[in-house]
Amino acid sequence: MFAAAALALLATLALVLVRAALGPTVFDRAQAANTIGTVAMLLLAVLGFLNGRPEFLDLAIVYGLLNVIGTIAVLKYFRRGDLGDPGDHDRPAP
Repeated sequence: MFAAAALALLATLALVLVRAALGPTVFDRAQAANTIGTVAMLLLAVLGFLNGRPEFLDLAIVYGLLNVIGTIAVLKYFRRGDLGDPGDHDRPAP
């Protein structure tokens, strides 16, 4: 059953790669990249179960957290044009 789940995740990964390549807007591509990260996380968990390596679940959780943080950073960059706030908006220019 888990082998079938792994094959279904690989098929989903292939479809999402097509969406990432053909996405009409940058936000479609960002969503596809986030979905690729989520599917990769699930694939890590399933392969860890199939191989009897429970430490793969820890790797999948860390990868999922990095995926969320990376997606938020990319979307913030596309929306505002920068990732950081210098914090000197109230100061007059020298």
